[in-house]
Amino acid sequence: MAENDSASSTQPSRRSHRLWLIGIVILSLGIIGAGIVYWLGTRSPDLNDDLSMLGYHKAEQRQMGRLYGKMGTLIDDWADDLKRPGVQAAIIAGFSIVVAGGCFHFARLLENDDDAH
Repeated sequence: MAENDSASSTQPSRRSHRLWLIGIVILSLGIIGAGIVYWLGTRSPDLNDDLSMLGYHKAEQRQMGRLYGKMGTLIDDWADDLKRPGVQAAIIAGFSIVVAGGCFHFARLLENDDDAH
């Protein structure tokens, strides 16, 4: 019976250790991925500075405002913001921080549960 108790007490410890490792891997891959997305995105040529498209954005925004109102222009601006590499990198990093934080939290809960038993 003592062997059974020791085997069951090491199980949450193994799970918490795995969750810590998974959290560290997710966090590091997320930060590395965000850095790569930002680096590759800033190296590509910026086509917004093209002189042949000088009046296009103004006419496009006016037409969007006429057809869809202020909410349409707001959503269009958000869609344009999502195309920027800084925003994409921030979303990747933020998501990986949240997921890794969840792994760390559940690992701590498992450790506290193991200590209580």
